[in-house]
Amino acid sequence: MNKSTLKNRLYEIIFEADTRAGKTFDVLLFVAILISVGLTMLQSVKSVRTDYGTLLFALNAGFTIAFTIEYILRLYCAPKPVRYAHSFFGVVDLLAVLPFYIGLFIPSTRFLDVIKVLRMMRIFRVLKMAQYVGEADLLKNALIASRRKIGIFLVVVMTIVVIIGSLMYIIEGEEHGFTSIPQAVYWAIVTLTTVGYGDMSPQTPVGQALAAFIMIIGYSIIAVPTGIITAELGLSTAQERNKRLCKACGHHQHDADARHCKQCGASLG
Repeated sequence: MNKSTLKNRLYEIIFEADTRAGKTFDVLLFVAILISVGLTMLQSVKSVRTDYGTLLFALNAGFTIAFTIEYILRLYCAPKPVRYAHSFFGVVDLLAVLPFYIGLFIPSTRFLDVIKVLRMMRIFRVLKMAQYVGEADLLKNALIASRRKIGIFLVVVMTIVVIIGSLMYIIEGEEHGFTSIPQAVYWAIVTLTTVGYGDMSPQTPVGQALAAFIMIIGYSIIAVPTGIITAELGLSTAQERNKRLCKACGHHQHDADARHCKQCGASLG
């Protein structure tokens, strides 16, 4: 096998998710990412780290070496290695392995190991397998279509919390823990989103009435972005069905890359 053939074969396995070898590679990569992230999480538990620290380090080292080899192979077989290295996933791949090697030479930077959880972001690459492309496009189109509405919604919410926070600062004051307007705005955000940490709470009757008001409107506000995205997702789904509708028999449940109707065999073009 010459160099050119080897690069093409590696590219097919590593970058092409619609081939048998590519699908197998993506599944193995998916499992490896989940296991390595799980090991990183276990290492943060003191009792587990004390009892199994050496084993966890060895396993993490093995996965890191494997991911490093994968990164080097991606650079080797990519048509434009520099472009891949500067791409989003290329940077994620590098950041996923770099902290381990830095920690070997500078022990005080071992806390950087937490950056390895960025490997979870690589799952999005794996999910670009052929059977997920159509669903991913639907979700992407729905999010893009609703971006302006969501943007306006966020502006309205920010306006509300700033006004409510400012009023609460005036009503409650520093003696009740609302030491500044930003602090009061923080309380308004926590209350509006129904999180309710409880680290700050109004003490005066007027402040409690205002808090009750913002709690009630919080429930209705939370539903707004969900409704916007759901409506756009339904619209995108309907448009996609119409696009993939067989004119001969009316069947619409086709794969994203289908060219002929699975029901009657007619062309979908």
